[in-house]
Amino acid sequence: MEKETLNADFQNLSKEELLGLLEDASLNWLAHDGLWFQAVEENFGIENASLCNQKAIAKYSRIEAKRIMKRLQLPNDGGIPTLMKALKFRMYHLINKQEFLDVSEKKCVFRMVTCRVQDARRKKGLPDYPCKPVGMEEYSNFAKTIDNRIKTRCIGCPPDKHTEDYWCSWEFYMD
Repeated sequence: MEKETLNADFQNLSKEELLGLLEDASLNWLAHDGLWFQAVEENFGIENASLCNQKAIAKYSRIEAKRIMKRLQLPNDGGIPTLMKALKFRMYHLINKQEFLDVSEKKCVFRMVTCRVQDARRKKGLPDYPCKPVGMEEYSNFAKTIDNRIKTRCIGCPPDKHTEDYWCSWEFYMD
């Protein structure tokens, strides 16, 4: 399908239809990611699947951050305020509940309140996915792409114990 035809098709949709398609795209992206991970896990074990996931998410996070910055015309080196805005436009944000705490110009705490990946594992009777190493790659690379001065610290993420209030929590800060 030619780009002009595709764009015309989308231009005729209502705002609600476009938002619905965006949500579907987020869910489809997550389903593909999960199916890919399960296939690698099944064939090569969870440790190898997690290592592959870490490498892939490190690169993906940088690509996603750059595209968000370009689309929204966010400034380079915009610090914590720019990072917070960019985090709200990630694919995950549409399908998981997230929150920001302790917000200042130099710091914020980001929490993943609901996580479709972990919730799906629980429904299947599986243990929590120990995603802390993957999350460290994901969030640190995303943050550094937004502003190279931002540092990332994991407050808690499986396999760490966590409360029922959130699945994982990350602190972003600048010295």
